[in-house]
Amino acid sequence: MQSQKQGVIFAIAAFLMWGLAPIYFKAIDHVAAMEILLHRVVWSVLFLLVILTVVKKWRLVKSALFNVKTAGWLLLSAALLGFNWGLFIWSVNNNHMLDASLGYYINPLLNVLLGVLFLSERLRKLQLVAVVLAVTGVVIQLISFGSFPVIAFSLASSFALYGLIRKKLPVDTLPGLLIESLFMLPVALIYWWGLDTPTSDLTSNSVSLNLLLISAGIVTTLPLLCFTAAARRIQYSTLGFFQYIGPSLMFILAVLFYGETFSADRMVTFGFIWSALALFSFDSYRNAKRVAVNPQ
Repeated sequence: MQSQKQGVIFAIAAFLMWGLAPIYFKAIDHVAAMEILLHRVVWSVLFLLVILTVVKKWRLVKSALFNVKTAGWLLLSAALLGFNWGLFIWSVNNNHMLDASLGYYINPLLNVLLGVLFLSERLRKLQLVAVVLAVTGVVIQLISFGSFPVIAFSLASSFALYGLIRKKLPVDTLPGLLIESLFMLPVALIYWWGLDTPTSDLTSNSVSLNLLLISAGIVTTLPLLCFTAAARRIQYSTLGFFQYIGPSLMFILAVLFYGETFSADRMVTFGFIWSALALFSFDSYRNAKRVAVNPQ
């Protein structure tokens, strides 16, 4: 029970930070998305090195790195994570925040399916109906409006697969995230070395801009640490309940503060996804009460 309570706290913290992250990226939207991504990688590595030195978990890093199978899976999760980071930055800074929001609304339903396929979790009847509703919304958008939410599904699937891999791997949160960041670091440094943009030379930037770019490590690392900590403590499908926080904040920011258009095709898809999530939430609540009354 104590572990589950900690998982809940970690999950809420993670999705609050993710939901408000677009404010940070909008503040540096004059910097190219790939350039912001390299800063996310570089400063995340330095931030994690400091944390791991303080908590003295280098033994766990060495153990994971020298396990070929574990290192291979972390390389895959690093690729998924880097793709997700880059696409999210591009979406926010190119006025596709609603698409990013939709992606993270879809994510909990993908978590349910992955939990069934790979974690032997059972799909209850109402959960099945919720998944069918979500699929119906996407199919209607595809048929009626001739468009498919590519950005949304790319964000949702990459992050769902990332979370699944991290849940299955016997690697603690901090060491695992550091190794993933280290795998991405050489690519980021090579890209930075060959970059020639007005903001690529830190010595030419203002102090405020450099502080914002360096803060990418904190903005990136803290919610991920909370998320992976939550994934290891609570049932994977249960994470879906808390994931509504992030996309809801993104949706509000996109429509009310950044002027993105809530078009007809988005209304249809969001409507079905919201209905699916409402049904999923009701089922989760009902099941939690049933388990509380009859733990056996």
